[in-house]
Amino acid sequence: MVKLFALSVFFKGASEARILKTASDLQSFSFFQRSTVNEFMTFASKTIVERTQPALRQSVKQDAYMCHVYVRADNLAGVLIADHEYPHRVAHTLITKILDDFTAKVSADQWPNGTEATIAFDLLPAFLSKYQNPVEADPLTKMQNDLDETTIILKNTIEAVLERGEKLDDMVNKSEKLSIQSKAFYKTAKKTNSCCSFT
Repeated sequence: MVKLFALSVFFKGASEARILKTASDLQSFSFFQRSTVNEFMTFASKTIVERTQPALRQSVKQDAYMCHVYVRADNLAGVLIADHEYPHRVAHTLITKILDDFTAKVSADQWPNGTEATIAFDLLPAFLSKYQNPVEADPLTKMQNDLDETTIILKNTIEAVLERGEKLDDMVNKSEKLSIQSKAFYKTAKKTNSCCSFT
């Protein structure tokens, strides 16, 4: 079954990416896993945005997930996390639509210092719900001409996005943004190669 897990909007600053808005649907995970999975999806999304050049699209394959990212030339970025069945073209078209709507509602001067609490943009949950079924994306096909001119880079793992010498294990261990539970979850998922693994 096609599944869309998360949508996020980031601003890619000079040193790090700042999350501006996010929405997720983690009903397919057990109640006790949801906060940990959400935290790790945010961590992975932020990492991929930070490693994606402006004006570039990437699709990063991670076990049962696809992380689709687009960083615009103005450093506004969108991330969509879905399963492998979710069509790549629809994912990138949806990201473009979200970023266009975000730009129309939130002025660019708010992006560099904005937070989820200060940014007024409440459309992500509606997008997440509506586009669970990619067939709903048909009205978005008009935007596909822009995508046809853009190369979408497909990466097999998040490791391929990291800079030479960087290791995801080291990043997880050093991260102050991940809780002890999320770090333990990551290590357990890696050992068992479960559906929730991002390695």
